[in-house]
Amino acid sequence: MYLAIKDVKPLEDYTLLLKFENNEERIFDVKPYLEIGKFKELKDKNLFESVRVSFDSIEWANQLDLDPELLYEKSYNKSVKRNI
Repeated sequence: MYLAIKDVKPLEDYTLLLKFENNEERIFDVKPYLEIGKFKELKDKNLFESVRVSFDSIEWANQLDLDPELLYEKSYNKSVKRNI
């Protein structure tokens, strides 16, 4: 399923609150990516918090972006309590 991102907000602990075009709000955990290539730069909180909507996905100030399909697939509904 392909859904565009309408809004993004950085949250504590390197997570993002994403709002998709169907108005579903989901949480995406960036932590598993923070040891991979250019994603390491996102450990800088200021850079992490620079995330914004770009076209139909998200992008950080260092031009790093993620595919909206991956964001949807790897995120969870914000109203669902997760056991981590």
